[in-house]
Amino acid sequence: MPVPRPLPLGGDFADTEHYVESLLSFITSSELFAKLCGGIHILDFLTKQPDLYSAILPPEWREWFQLHEVSDILDLFMREDISVAEFVSPLSFESPIQEHGSSLEWRGGPYPPSSLLDYIRNIRKHAIDQDFKGHDPRNGTSSTTKRSPLPRHVAVGMKPKKVHEVENFVKYIDDLVADIDKSSSQIITHVVDFGSGQNYLGRALASPPHNQRIIALESKQHNITGAKTMDITAKLAEKEKIMRNKKQFRMGSRSADSPQSMNGTLYSEDALCLVNSLDQSSALPPKVNRENGNIQYIEMCIENGNLSSVIDQIHAVPSSQTNGTTSDPQLMVISLHSCGNLLHHGLRSLTLNPSVKAVAMVGCCYNLVTERLGPPTYKLPSLRSSNLRLDQASAACDRHGFPMSERLATYNHQHGEGIRLNITARMMACQAPQNWTATDCESFFTRHFYRALLQRIFLDRGVVEKPTGAGSETASGSPGGWTGAGPALTIGSLRKACYTSFTAYMRGAISKLVEDPERGAEIADRMGDLTDEGVLRYEEQYKEKKKELSIIWSLMAFSAGVVESTIVVDRWLWLKEQEEVRDCWVEAVFDYKQSPRNLVVVGIKK
Repeated sequence: MPVPRPLPLGGDFADTEHYVESLLSFITSSELFAKLCGGIHILDFLTKQPDLYSAILPPEWREWFQLHEVSDILDLFMREDISVAEFVSPLSFESPIQEHGSSLEWRGGPYPPSSLLDYIRNIRKHAIDQDFKGHDPRNGTSSTTKRSPLPRHVAVGMKPKKVHEVENFVKYIDDLVADIDKSSSQIITHVVDFGSGQNYLGRALASPPHNQRIIALESKQHNITGAKTMDITAKLAEKEKIMRNKKQFRMGSRSADSPQSMNGTLYSEDALCLVNSLDQSSALPPKVNRENGNIQYIEMCIENGNLSSVIDQIHAVPSSQTNGTTSDPQLMVISLHSCGNLLHHGLRSLTLNPSVKAVAMVGCCYNLVTERLGPPTYKLPSLRSSNLRLDQASAACDRHGFPMSERLATYNHQHGEGIRLNITARMMACQAPQNWTATDCESFFTRHFYRALLQRIFLDRGVVEKPTGAGSETASGSPGGWTGAGPALTIGSLRKACYTSFTAYMRGAISKLVEDPERGAEIADRMGDLTDEGVLRYEEQYKEKKKELSIIWSLMAFSAGVVESTIVVDRWLWLKEQEEVRDCWVEAVFDYKQSPRNLVVVGIKK
């Protein structure tokens, strides 16, 4: 420990410092990357003049894309070995096929333009390697011990994806705890799960052969209630037995079911208040099998990394419940897919709490991360209603948001200081284009095309205003992504039947929008006389644009792999900057095909 390379990189960089500097230079200097990752929105695709496709992509790219299918283009972006094209000369925009002749064909057409190949290489080399190699954190090599499949009674309620994640992460955490115990004087006594949800991960860690003591932090009471029920199935807790006087119970007597008569014992009112207080705070764990680990649930909303209240509740547990360990807990904070800033809070707990000795967290939902350098960049104003709180917050900065590290926050580049990523870029980073199937592509390309075409109709019929000019750009060079104008129009999801044709989609969307108490009547008036024939004419007029939209969306999703890498690298850099941290690294802990948000960020305190 740690792993040989703290960041999982390809062979293009000698060390992490060269990679980080190259990454920051690329994302702040490439205009095309900035446009594809936060500079455009799909709603503007058919409403902007000149159109986005022509304005963003070089002419030689557009000509080459026209000669190939979208499926082949996706293969080129993500799967094709482009090293064979190292010595291909730049294609001429005027006559790409004539210049190279038929001897350099690629899938029945000309070779890609060299500028496109260069862009693909840049994205690939700056995207962190997410290939799951089964690393063992104790020696940085492939693990020699086979992970144990989850017993059926522990895997209750899990779908195959969750089973894969829990099986692999449980082994990873168990090995990491064992390594810390052996390599330092500190012994991990408790594992704290940030945002435990139904506690699938904690339940597996508390079960044999791992037998960890779990502190499950969760903000929603119904999740805790459901988790406790599954703990009984997993044999980590006993079902509560209530002794009743059956005769009185059948007669509907309150006294038979009253807490005063439970287990044949009469309690005073003061004692009952104490019992209820402990039950509400979840300070005490349920009855446990002494041969296993145990689980303590704490209901709380995590707003920062300060765990003092959690540590106080751990101290409240009787010593017999902690298997004879010392009263001073030594914690490891973990998470399996912490949304937004929750992962930031978990990492900061390492420096804010003396009792926290290590962190190992897997993030997700980058769109929910706030922005430290502010003002926050929301979706297009045309996608959200006027909201005084959001308007006031738009001038604020969130110290808990991205970027965490001073390296990114103070990075100087041609647009100013600091690295920013707006919500459009962060939402695209949640995509997993390597996992797209032909069916998936057809489905969401069609949905995006329908929504963009509907926006065109809205514009023509005066439902929405004409988009503003190019998206505003902040001082840090991060596009604001705000190109819309006028009041909000949020459609959201529709019934599956609405996607069988554009006419069905438009009718479904209009039916939903006319229910809006503020604008419903206006929309109905402006759209009411549009016939099915008129809708079909729109679809016929713009049908050739669907391929162009599909290509832009594919380029955005492919490029956003670098956005995810930037976010993860920022978190690693923050750990690296902390004096208290001895070791820190990032690696893949799941198979990308099963779980694409598969990068764990690990930090070990000195």
